[in-house]
Amino acid sequence: MCISMDRAEFSGTTLYGGRLRHPVHGLVHVLGYQNTSVNLADGPNAMLLHLPASRMTREHFLPVGRSADVLSRMVEAVQPVSVAAPDGIAWMGVAEAPVEVFEHDIYTVLLAADPTRIPAALGDVPRHKRPRLNPDLLEFYAERYPGHTIAVCCFDNAEAQRAKPLLMWYPPLDPDRLTLPALDCHTGAAPDLDAEVPVDHWVLLSTDEAPEGWGEPVEYPKGMRHQLRAFLPGTVVGEYYGGTMVNGDFSITHDDLLADDLERMQRLQPVRGG
Repeated sequence: MCISMDRAEFSGTTLYGGRLRHPVHGLVHVLGYQNTSVNLADGPNAMLLHLPASRMTREHFLPVGRSADVLSRMVEAVQPVSVAAPDGIAWMGVAEAPVEVFEHDIYTVLLAADPTRIPAALGDVPRHKRPRLNPDLLEFYAERYPGHTIAVCCFDNAEAQRAKPLLMWYPPLDPDRLTLPALDCHTGAAPDLDAEVPVDHWVLLSTDEAPEGWGEPVEYPKGMRHQLRAFLPGTVVGEYYGGTMVNGDFSITHDDLLADDLERMQRLQPVRGG
C-alpha cells in the first residue's frame, strides 16, 4: 500500500482511522500509518499520502516518542489468537506557506494543498533525502484529490527501516466517513485505477461514540505522554486484508463503524478526470 516517488516495495501495512472529539480541537479524525519498506531506487525516495483534510500544518503530526509500538498494540487487541501477525509518513495550512517543509522522525515532510507547488520547495529537502519527482504523479493528485492535503515523506536508503509509525490528526472533509489512504503504486508513476493490486494490510478503526462492549480494549504503556494518549482510542475494531483488491482507499461510514459492520468497508477511488 501507498504511492512512492520511485521504485520501492512496501509490505505489512497497518492503517488506523479514528473519530473523536478532542477537548481542544473538537471533532477530528486521526490517521495512523506504518509499513515495512524496501527502497529499490538508486537514491532517496518518498512516500505520498493524500489526506481528506483541507488545512494541515506540522502541528497536526503527532510524535510517538517511546511509544513506537502504538499501532502494533492495536493489532494485538483485535487479532485472533489463532492468526499469526503479518510482518511488520510542509503542509498547506496558511496562504503564506503554500508548501511547508519540516522534519518528522526519519522523514523530511513536504505538506501541500496544491501538489504542483511541491517541486519549487524540493530545494529545502536535504540532498541525501531529495527524491526525483514525476510531474505526472503530482498532476494526478492535483486532479483526482481536490481539497485534500498531500504529504510527501522523504527518506534515504539508510533510514528506511527505522521509521516509527506516522500519527496525525485533522478536521476531516467528511466527519461521518472515515477514509484511509491506500491507493497503490510503487514505480513513481501515477497509479492505475483499473488495476487489481496486492494487499497486506491491517485496518484498525475507532470512535469515541461507540456503545459499551464495542470493540477490543487496547493496552498502552503507563508512561505514554498525555498529549499523545488524548488522540488514541480505548477500544478498536479491525480486520486483516490479504490477496488482491481493486486499487483504492479503505472507507467506511461512521454509522457502519458504530454497528461494527466491517463488511460494509468500501474500496473508494478518487474522482475521475473528464
